[in-house]
Amino acid sequence: MSPIEEYIKNAPKNQQEMLNSMYYLLKNELCDANEKISYGMPTFYLDENIVHFAGMKNHLGFYPTPGPIAEFSIQLKDYKTSKGAIQFPYDQKLPEDLIKSIITFRKQEILNGKSSD
Repeated sequence: MSPIEEYIKNAPKNQQEMLNSMYYLLKNELCDANEKISYGMPTFYLDENIVHFAGMKNHLGFYPTPGPIAEFSIQLKDYKTSKGAIQFPYDQKLPEDLIKSIITFRKQEILNGKSSD
């Protein structure tokens, strides 16, 4: 069992479905990345942290660093965001296409040496 699978297994039951959805989405999009727990959160990394996510009381927190949040600010207008975080409420479906776009942007950011982890 990976560290992220262990994290999800130990999360509250009401968070596990969305955590699993995010995990498998990221695992598919970041198939070359490694998995670890960093800052107490599931993390995908490849030479550096790419993204983190975590189960919070009322939402799933997604932490793709500030660059993607600024780049996709219009698409993220329906979600609570901060400099480095996006909140996806448990009572809404994950915006998978938007998350995939954020991941693509984040990977390009790393390739271009503009990381902001």
